[in-house]
Amino acid sequence: MTHPLIPQIIDLAKPVAESLGLELVGAVFQTNQRPPVLRVDVRNPEQDTSLNDCEQMSCALELALDEVGIIPDAYVLEISSPGVSRALSTDREFISFKGFPVTVTASEPYAGQQEWTGQLIRRDETAVHLNQKGRAIAIPRGLVTRVQLVDHQA
Repeated sequence: MTHPLIPQIIDLAKPVAESLGLELVGAVFQTNQRPPVLRVDVRNPEQDTSLNDCEQMSCALELALDEVGIIPDAYVLEISSPGVSRALSTDREFISFKGFPVTVTASEPYAGQQEWTGQLIRRDETAVHLNQKGRAIAIPRGLVTRVQLVDHQA
């Protein structure tokens, strides 16, 4: 379950990332660790995300978070790049990774399954479309909770 502060953190972090020429990919607040860890993933759309990109984002976001004070207790801020093995979320990502192997996870069973792996055909307003060994499958978009690129190194 998403931590209740994540929407506020994303609203704060997105313009910080954009001011540095980065895209905010996502954020996770792991409160089961001591101290809690706030991990924010960013990507440089122009080139591979560098350590310098992450460092700049870390400094700028730390200042912004401290200024608004939405996280009252001690925490660790981690800025990282999601790399290639990650969830797809934007229309651009779905277009860029057409034909790539993905795993689609649904919130509840559909057609007897809750998870499918196949080649990404496309995502439209109604469904995520996969090719599973030559068979086209359309998983209703309202049920889809995650579309993850399959990591070939796993």
